[in-house]
Amino acid sequence: MGDGLRYIGVAERRARLGLRHRLAGAARAAGPVEVAESLVALHGTDPATVYLAVGARLAEPAKTVARTERALYEDRALVRMHGMRHTVFVFPTDLTAVVHASTGLAVAARERATLVKHMATAGAPDAAWLAEVEESTLAALARRGQATAAELAEDEPRLRERFVYGAGKSYEGVHAVSTRLLRVLGVEGKVVRGRPLGSWTSSQFRWAVAPDHPELDVSGAQAELLRRWLAVCGPATETDLKWWTGWKVTEVRRALAAIGAQAVSLDEGTGYVVDGDVGPVAGPEEPWAALLPALDPTAMGWQRREWYLAPELWPSLFDRSGNVGPTVWWNGRVVGGWAQRGDGEIVWRSLEDLGGVERRAVQAAVAVEAERLRGWVGAARVTPRFRTPLERELSA
Repeated sequence: MGDGLRYIGVAERRARLGLRHRLAGAARAAGPVEVAESLVALHGTDPATVYLAVGARLAEPAKTVARTERALYEDRALVRMHGMRHTVFVFPTDLTAVVHASTGLAVAARERATLVKHMATAGAPDAAWLAEVEESTLAALARRGQATAAELAEDEPRLRERFVYGAGKSYEGVHAVSTRLLRVLGVEGKVVRGRPLGSWTSSQFRWAVAPDHPELDVSGAQAELLRRWLAVCGPATETDLKWWTGWKVTEVRRALAAIGAQAVSLDEGTGYVVDGDVGPVAGPEEPWAALLPALDPTAMGWQRREWYLAPELWPSLFDRSGNVGPTVWWNGRVVGGWAQRGDGEIVWRSLEDLGGVERRAVQAAVAVEAERLRGWVGAARVTPRFRTPLERELSA
């Protein structure tokens, strides 16, 4: 494109996505851990997203729930914790130290300082008192193994203390020490989310002590996280990288240099791939369709999404905060959205004007995926935490 860099077009980017994100039929994974390793991180803000994202990528999804629960809560091969952009994700356990050092430390320092400030403003106990409560809480959690905030408050009653946040402001509210402190401990990598109180779709959960991990050098951890993500999601621009990691642009550039990332030309400007990944990538041999959940890591993977999601589809598929709803994919691009109705039926709608031959192919492929999804979800009913216009309409 006149800059001497290899041009990677939309078709090849979609081919890479289908293969590396385990969405094309032949690329599907054997188990939940393999899915998480392939994607680096699964969005965990909405618990159901984890299972739906895994099931969409398994060659045999029938035991998605049981196998994912085992990986999370028995084998501890996967961990649900805070990560990039102060968001909850599910990571492979061996990546927790990298995530904590590369993205968690700076956020954690701000979170603790903010909590201490809010408590001081409200006339609540000071930082020394908070440190005592923290130590006692962690000891109680270690004894119990897993516990809810209410259960921990039985062992450490000071967790029930409340203070007024934002007194006199439009957002004034009363906060419990337990809620805010456990959030801080989560960002600091001291506790992680444990088994839910209800089914796999429940948003209520227990807490557990975080697995031990080494303290890594921040720059080295950032380089490693970016290398892993770029290997899966490259090519990507600096804008994409800055958005996904939540880092400053100087940190992104330092990490790119550290891993020897190679520049390529994209429709939106200069992009980057890991060293040795500049060459062409052949697409999947067979066309593919996928039903991905709200907040799926593929749909949310890049800030610039025009190459796989047409801007005119946004109003139907995103909420006002920028959270994506359930999406229907065809050969590397979003063509519509789906929802589950009260009787369990999976319904979808195309948002693109597909030609006759392609329309029939998409309808047939999506019908197979819908039946596949309904089969392993069974009696469970899934309602996204962040609802979007099309999802609300389809599920009604």
